[in-house]
Amino acid sequence: MSASAAFGPRPAAPVALVTGASGGLGSELAVALDAAGCRVAVHYNSSRAGAEKTAARLSNAHVLVTGSVADFDAVSAMYEEIRAALGPVDVLVNNGAIRKDALMAMQNPAEWRQVIDTNLIGSFHTARVCVPAMLRARWGRIVNIVSPSGLIATAGQTAYSASKAGLIGLTRTLAAECGRRGVTVNALSPGFMITGMTDTLPEHVKTAMLEKVPVPRFVTPAEVAASIGLFLDQDCMTGQVISIDSGASIT
Repeated sequence: MSASAAFGPRPAAPVALVTGASGGLGSELAVALDAAGCRVAVHYNSSRAGAEKTAARLSNAHVLVTGSVADFDAVSAMYEEIRAALGPVDVLVNNGAIRKDALMAMQNPAEWRQVIDTNLIGSFHTARVCVPAMLRARWGRIVNIVSPSGLIATAGQTAYSASKAGLIGLTRTLAAECGRRGVTVNALSPGFMITGMTDTLPEHVKTAMLEKVPVPRFVTPAEVAASIGLFLDQDCMTGQVISIDSGASIT
């Protein structure tokens, strides 16, 4: 019997959890997963109105869930809520993230820790509650949303860059742990997008960013989300960072 014969089948209607699904990219990821046949758990932390707008765009069964991903007990409770409503999570998209930019010499230590707690430790929390059922089913998909800031230096983003670089390391190591049981773990690295996290940046900053990249335009959330099907379909792609970033990661 081949090693792949031990893998479980892809569920007919996978249950997908998208953290931070009330925002621009999270909303598009939820919609793309819904279009791919998934039943989506739409997670939000503070914006229920945004999550409801996302849910209104979905056709399949779905559920709204809330809680701080930085709190393991809250994540565990959220997982049980999803399991009761839809079933165990088959597809996890760790999209929820925050930014607190400042030069390290002047940064508030509590804000630095908050970024790590949400972006990196929060992704560990969600993976920790979802992975056991995926391993038992011998099929699962984890997609961690990272950033070019995790690959290249960006002054003023020591917290954000460290959180995303750490998440890339988590991605690769978890991929090594889970691959033999049919669970793939990859990272998706979007380029600069105009979303709720970035739309307050000064225009001169945005212009400077565009001048650095080979394809001089911003990436849209819908363009990034369109790649999610690749992660669902490919059994042998794991531990990879897929960049849709106008070439930011090569400059």
